Amino acid sequence: MTFSRGFAVPAVLLLGIVMSAACGSSSTPAAPTQAVAPSGSTAAAAAEITIQIAPNVLNLQNQGEVVTVHTSLPYSSVAGTSVTLNGVAIDWWKADNQGQFVAKFVMSAIKSLPLKIGDYNTLRVEGTKTDATAFWGSASVLVIDKSGK
Repeated sequence: MTFSRGFAVPAVLLLGIVMSAACGSSSTPAAPTQAVAPSGSTAAAAAEITIQIAPNVLNLQNQGEVVTVHTSLPYSSVAGTSVTLNGVAIDWWKADNQGQFVAKFVMSAIKSLPLKIGDYNTLRVEGTKTDATAFWGSASVLVIDKSGK
């Protein structure tokens, strides 16, 4: 829309003005769309999911190549490139036979994490869904350092 003096006004701005006038003004601010973190910054609340990690015993002497994380999320709901496991970037992903998201990580990268040998270590997967909501899940794996002989 152009006014008589030749300047343009975006239709969205006009719609906002019309809506404000029609609805009346309110001194109550709109509800926030994000939760406020204790530090005062805004952060969306992450949803906890259920995961299973394979192998559930991580042998540092094993020649395996992949750590697999099965999730409780539908495959199509996950932004695959956003997924990490203890900060390690995802290598590739797929859907399992039930349509759930499965993440694959390079085993050597997981083995290079600071792990306690002979103890259970918590691995945490984090990521973002396609609707921009964050998720996380954790499971423990036993870490050993034994050769097969």
